[in-house]
Amino acid sequence: MKTSGHDVAPLAPERLEALLGRSLLATMDWSTTELETLLAVATRLEALDRARPGTRSAALLPDELAYAIFFDNSTRTKSAWAGAAARLGMRPVIVDGSSTQVAHGETAEETGAMLGMNAHALGARHDLILGEGNRFMRELKRGIDDYLAATGDPRKVPVVNLQCDVDHPTQTLADLLWLRERLGQLAGRRIAVSWAYSPSYAKPLSVPQGLITLLTRFGAHVTLAHPEGYRLMDECTGASGANAGASGGSFRVVASMDEAFRGAEAVYPKSWGPHELMLERVEAHRALDRQRMADIERRALERNARHRDWICDERRMGLTAGGGALYLHCLPADIGAEVSPGVMARHRVDVAREANKKVYVIMALLAAAKVPDLAARLAGRV
Repeated sequence: MKTSGHDVAPLAPERLEALLGRSLLATMDWSTTELETLLAVATRLEALDRARPGTRSAALLPDELAYAIFFDNSTRTKSAWAGAAARLGMRPVIVDGSSTQVAHGETAEETGAMLGMNAHALGARHDLILGEGNRFMRELKRGIDDYLAATGDPRKVPVVNLQCDVDHPTQTLADLLWLRERLGQLAGRRIAVSWAYSPSYAKPLSVPQGLITLLTRFGAHVTLAHPEGYRLMDECTGASGANAGASGGSFRVVASMDEAFRGAEAVYPKSWGPHELMLERVEAHRALDRQRMADIERRALERNARHRDWICDERRMGLTAGGGALYLHCLPADIGAEVSPGVMARHRVDVAREANKKVYVIMALLAAAKVPDLAARLAGRV
């Protein structure tokens, strides 16, 4: 069978076995083969969902609990987690991070143990403070694993990164699926990941970091553009260069949005906070200094305002390959700032379809981690 113009390939049982019990805390933790296997599962589940929407895949994980803890606001990721879990027959439970005891000193390991007592899977978003989010998730996983081992509990409780300070893997894997649906394989494709102006708040660095580290693994020619002062974490730009060298792609950093867009086949204009101020925010957060946090945010937005001309508009889209590059965004986009109303109007349906891929990425993560005979269970359904 075909879905979205592509064949639904058979799933390899031996490769799926390697994903049993696996957590996803950063795409760089997984090999390209493991990522390809995961994407194949996502494609199969999407095809099943679209071909037989009334049946879904509810028999795979009936009545299990899929907890997710959010320390930051979310619309698409939160609903994707809930939708993915429900499609598999699980019961999603969303926990507001601000309502937990973490702010009162409870450690990530303790939180993991408490949630792990009840959960069969756990998602987490902790993305605003550099150096904290991904570390928190790894400690959360350690708390769950230690509890299960100490009690002799055989359950597999995978932890899924729903955005941290370093990466946003469910988003970038959804982006990769969407790029492949529209462009085919990425080897040789020219993709621009660019800073764009935002007046709303100093946004995390994790989406652009996740994009450059992931897309360079598949042979794409990735150009990262940003004004002075908006660099990404060195570990991410360094990994992107190494990934490109290994895959036959390329990676470069430029200081011009026009240069990044010129000849690009796909563009991803997205705001993020000034690196220096994002680092300053770490100390203020640690001291629980709300006044200083507010001052840092004010200064970040003032710095953003120096670059109001960094907008994805009709002129810049005209610089892309044939003037018709694919526009991507994780949403919500600041319309009139990050992207012009006209460009967004032309791509509104496409970015919604891009966002919908996240449901199937999360479904694939949960199913691959928890269903021992997944290939056999899905065989013949699509």
